[in-house]
Amino acid sequence: MRTKQVNLLITLVAVALFSFSCFCIYRITQTIAQKADILNKNETVSNTFEDLKFFFPHIRKEGRIYPDVIIGKGKTGVSFALGISTVNRGNYSYLKQTLTSVVSRMTLSEEKDSIVIVSVADSNEDYLHSVVKMITRKFKRQVRSGSLEVISIPAFLYSSMLNAKHLAEASQKLASWRIKQVLDFCILMLYAQPKAKYYLQLEDDIIAKEMYFTKITDFVGNISSNNWFFIEFSMLGFIGKLFRSEDLTHFVRFFLMFYKEKPIDWLLNDIFQVKVCDTGEDLGNCIKRKKQIRIRYKPSLFQHVGIHSSFPGKEQYEKDVYY
Repeated sequence: MRTKQVNLLITLVAVALFSFSCFCIYRITQTIAQKADILNKNETVSNTFEDLKFFFPHIRKEGRIYPDVIIGKGKTGVSFALGISTVNRGNYSYLKQTLTSVVSRMTLSEEKDSIVIVSVADSNEDYLHSVVKMITRKFKRQVRSGSLEVISIPAFLYSSMLNAKHLAEASQKLASWRIKQVLDFCILMLYAQPKAKYYLQLEDDIIAKEMYFTKITDFVGNISSNNWFFIEFSMLGFIGKLFRSEDLTHFVRFFLMFYKEKPIDWLLNDIFQVKVCDTGEDLGNCIKRKKQIRIRYKPSLFQHVGIHSSFPGKEQYEKDVYY
């Protein structure tokens, strides 16, 4: 009798061990599959950066070209991505004011259907840490929900890309600063592209109007024609420009072709000249078509408030008169 009990016990233990082994194998398989899915998704996203290798031979030897995601939960599938590029301005910073204005003037449902991306385009690690510290303290809910991300652009991406034409030293520094701005915007746009249907370009020294986000979504939803190239919600520079995410690659490629020649808002005008105006066409006809696909919203929804430029020693007092 005792022998039968021992045999039964051995059988039960064997069955239990077998079941446990199967469960472990199942879990390991599931984990590997999940990791593979994540890897595949990341690889797909990173492919948006492969264009950089075409324009910049020095990074072709690099493997995966992708910004460092400092804060982020991989939020995708939203309607709007809002991009803010920031650099160290020494003793002056407008980023906290900008983010407070942008984030606080969304409803909870609008926040859920959007993502704000802060791109730290500065090799100064102390500045990166100060930005992360400020954001994690001031915007805890948005960070927890994944609606606010912080990325950092690896310094190697800029190697040998900032040299302008043969200029005097002072002019060289200013030209390099402008060149880097174009590259900063391009990298941010490529990162944001897979996340949302639309991309809104902002800067780190602006304020937004009350209900700005509601006004944008209503305006975009009520446009009768789908034939627009981008929409301007501010008349200044590159602030408040809304693009379809599916068009961003075309814009970025154009910017990268001429990034050393002009500031990015000037290049934005040039792309219209290339795409809209026919050779030898009457200028009046071209301007009419431009107005149909380059839509301007008035009054402006964003105002430039920064006085101390990201270029050392430079002050700027530009204001949007339509705000």
